[in-house]
Amino acid sequence: MDTNSRKRELVKEFSPMLVKSSFLSNIWILTLIAIIAVGLYAFYLQLTQGHEITGMRDNVVWGVYIINFIFFVGLSYSGAFISGILHFFKTPWKNSVTRIVEIITILSIIVGPIFILLCIGRLDRLYYLFLYPRIQSPITWDIIAIITDIFGCFLYLYLTFIPDFAILRDNTDLKLPNWRKKLYRVLAINYQDTESQRERLHKITSIMSKMIIAMAIVAYTVLAWIFSLTLQPGWNSTIFAPDFIFSGLYSGVGVIIIAMYIIRKYYKLEKYIIHSHFVMAGYVLLVLSLLFGYFTFSDYFAKWFSHKPADISLLNTLFGHYFWQFILANYIGVIVPLFFLSIKKIRTIKSITFAALIAVCGLWLNRYLVVVPTLETPYIPIQDTRLEFVHYNATWIEWSLSFAGIAAFILFFLLIMRLVPVISMSEIVQHERGLETKQDPSLKK
Repeated sequence: MDTNSRKRELVKEFSPMLVKSSFLSNIWILTLIAIIAVGLYAFYLQLTQGHEITGMRDNVVWGVYIINFIFFVGLSYSGAFISGILHFFKTPWKNSVTRIVEIITILSIIVGPIFILLCIGRLDRLYYLFLYPRIQSPITWDIIAIITDIFGCFLYLYLTFIPDFAILRDNTDLKLPNWRKKLYRVLAINYQDTESQRERLHKITSIMSKMIIAMAIVAYTVLAWIFSLTLQPGWNSTIFAPDFIFSGLYSGVGVIIIAMYIIRKYYKLEKYIIHSHFVMAGYVLLVLSLLFGYFTFSDYFAKWFSHKPADISLLNTLFGHYFWQFILANYIGVIVPLFFLSIKKIRTIKSITFAALIAVCGLWLNRYLVVVPTLETPYIPIQDTRLEFVHYNATWIEWSLSFAGIAAFILFFLLIMRLVPVISMSEIVQHERGLETKQDPSLKK
């Protein structure tokens, strides 16, 4: 195989997503920018008028923002874990999905912590967290874990991008503006795809893949401890850390499946993202749905069986005011994916994607039920207060900022795909080179 010719073929194949911009994609980008603009206006109102214009009050001091934070950090943990595991696989099917997972990982860990900032009433005092940290506080651990995770994920993503940056740098047929060519030249850091450079890069990425798995587990475990180390009914649980880890994987695999479906459909990548990718991801989602259902049942069953007044009060709130939300999150969100994923005859790409969509929505709603009803049923309720101070209802400010976060996630995803192909060209070349080496060992020399 002529490696240079093969690289040129791949660049030509993926060039439409790098240089061309259709009318539909422009409309889509403008829509995302408009959603972000509305979110920025909502942020301005919240910053100038305070949390009074949100639904957060004395009882429910956290709301949609913290739920979004938990959800996005869970996506990042899941992406880091799956990306690290995929790195050890030598099968060709992983080459088509690894980059999607890596991009989801880094964007989630960027967008997620922004929602924590929205929970802070005095952003002008944010630097106090760094000037006067308390090592006794799990929040300090969480800050350290998230910052470390961001740095590690950035470095890992960049290392995996270097070979593709070098391919784009060396390609003369691709019509790009000068600033793009200079950018590729700088980011490629003189990578020439020699045998020694490939081995060195492989060793570094292998080390980083192990590190980000560990960092992701630590980051999400610490986040779970922020809840479980309190005496708040519904949070003081010994299984919160593993529950958060498996629920993060559950939502992460679901988002990865949805992203695979959209990217495959829009960019016509049926040649690379094939049915077996969805089947494999569906099997993983099936196992995780069983684990998620088991942990959820164990948590609620322990509360019901304990007969503690505070736990019974929480369950009454869940089965009363939040009955339908409870059914949608913990029954529909688990049973529907199980149904579509366990029956072979209906396990199609569309059905697997639909099951993933239900799983993601159910998981987000489950996190809502973990946070809000618990804060509405404290040990010592506040007496003689207005009903809206006890019960939480998110305002348009919170929903606008939530949708702005999702829009920013999608927009940055699109921009990254304009910078480098969503399918790793270097992985394809390396796999094909490996196949030829197996057939003719003399080519290795």
